[in-house]
Amino acid sequence: MVMKVPFLKNRNEKVHDRKQNIPEHIAIIMDGNGRWAGKRGMPRFAGHKEGLSSVVKIVKAADKCKVKMLTLYTFSTENWKRPKREIDFILKLPKEFLHVYLPDMIANNVRIEAIGNMEELPVSTREAIQFAINSTKDNDGLQLNIALNYGSKQEIMNAMKDMFADILDSKLSLDEVDEQHFSGYLHTAGMPNPDLLIRTGGEKRLSNFLLWQLAYTEFCFTDVLWPDFSEKEFMEALGEYQQRKRRYGGL
Repeated sequence: MVMKVPFLKNRNEKVHDRKQNIPEHIAIIMDGNGRWAGKRGMPRFAGHKEGLSSVVKIVKAADKCKVKMLTLYTFSTENWKRPKREIDFILKLPKEFLHVYLPDMIANNVRIEAIGNMEELPVSTREAIQFAINSTKDNDGLQLNIALNYGSKQEIMNAMKDMFADILDSKLSLDEVDEQHFSGYLHTAGMPNPDLLIRTGGEKRLSNFLLWQLAYTEFCFTDVLWPDFSEKEFMEALGEYQQRKRRYGGL
């Protein structure tokens, strides 16, 4: 289920003209901001800031293609290991992004949600995210999930503890436990699993992102660094996905 971009079997074909087999949910690991800046002799901060423009482009491209849900891996639980100055800068970006682009998101009927452990984030970051969630809660267009302070192993462990607590409290019986019940304890409860995962920047790993949810997801890896990832690369990934036949273990 791994694919490499960019390529289309018919390069004259416009992906957005193909209405069939559009992924309902796309997840993206936005990798390569620091390397993009380093190649230009700029501080890593500059790469993270430039990456915001790619976020805007891809949200618009996904909305144009009638994708229903887009999940962006913004800050992982492992990212706390980075230098404090870089962490502080990254965690200010959601507020800056929403200050500039939230009116446009509202106008385009985008609904914003967040997944991850919000309690450990700075107050200003939490307030900005919550304001965006509240401001867009009645929108019914593209759902944009911002994964902040998110780690899948931690998510699964916490879900197991919560489910076990409900069993001990007799709110749930052991015989009732199945995949569907367990999924209801995850941050993504009620959301469809991603159909397509895109990772930019040349790395080919999941980096503790949506490990449970990506079990049958199609993967797309590209060497393009996130600040350079444009609508063109997005469409090429979409085109390759549309050529896939998903069997889920069947024939």
